[in-house]
Amino acid sequence: MYTDILFPTDGSSGASAAIEHARDLAERYDATVHVLHVVNSSYVGYTGGDGAERSPSGMLGGRSDETRSGMLGGDSDETRSGMLGGDHEELRDEIRERAIEIVEEVERQFEGVDTEGIIHVGDPYQVILAYADHADIDLVVMGTHGRRGVDRYLLGSVTEKVVRMSDVPVVTVRDDAEPPKSEGAT
Repeated sequence: MYTDILFPTDGSSGASAAIEHARDLAERYDATVHVLHVVNSSYVGYTGGDGAERSPSGMLGGRSDETRSGMLGGDSDETRSGMLGGDHEELRDEIRERAIEIVEEVERQFEGVDTEGIIHVGDPYQVILAYADHADIDLVVMGTHGRRGVDRYLLGSVTEKVVRMSDVPVVTVRDDAEPPKSEGAT
């Protein structure tokens, strides 16, 4: 029934909660899991298709070392005045390395299941939908943080956009969901 399952991940607990569900389905149907991480281009000033530098949005601009969120991990670099710092290429390298770590870690958690790791840059929900179409994905399994009401409206939801716009079925798993019970378990 399913030969190719797409598992988008951002490395968060919401995404991790869905791993066991994706694994269960992949094992049941002997499917390949496509582990996709999307680097959100609007956060880091990646170049667009026309080669023009995109302006980074809101929260990344102009932050001092003291208020940096540390989203990339690692030690603080005193030569940077903000998260983007003076060297965009160095930041992109750090982001690329982190993306590779995320995909490799998730692939390890699918040990024994055929996986294919993919990293793309772009708007996450658009990349997920385009990849699902391009790779003839049969099912998307993804986590959600379970936000409701105003939080979901204000923050937006990649998962919600994928559910609403996907041409293939999408299974969503909240980060507080219990893993699936194996067959025959009571």
